[in-house]
Amino acid sequence: MKQKLIDNKKLINSFKYAFNGIKLCIQNEQNMIIHFTVATLVIVCAVFFKISKIEWIICLLLIGLVLMMELLNTAIENICDLVTKKENDYVKIAKDTAAGSVLVMSVISAIIGLMIFVPKLIEMVVK
Repeated sequence: MKQKLIDNKKLINSFKYAFNGIKLCIQNEQNMIIHFTVATLVIVCAVFFKISKIEWIICLLLIGLVLMMELLNTAIENICDLVTKKENDYVKIAKDTAAGSVLVMSVISAIIGLMIFVPKLIEMVVK
């Protein structure tokens, strides 16, 4: 018998698991709520200021990267907690560097966001 190239049930389940992971992160991680709030604010500002297509692409890419980093950080922290609850230098390094990666991406995204939106705000105020 010929094996199906795509198993629809597995495909649907993989999407269910992915959406469940996002939902769990939103429910359990304060920072994810902050990221989603900021992402919503960026989207509202993008619509308000009628940003260009390339600016939309940049904003959406940065939003995706920050959310992705927070999801990965949460996964790393949970795996570390599963391994041990005791003080451990390796676990601390893993958790701190994962959190640092989210911070770096968030700061870079904020700087780029300011570069996109501040000139538009200034132009609106000066008019």
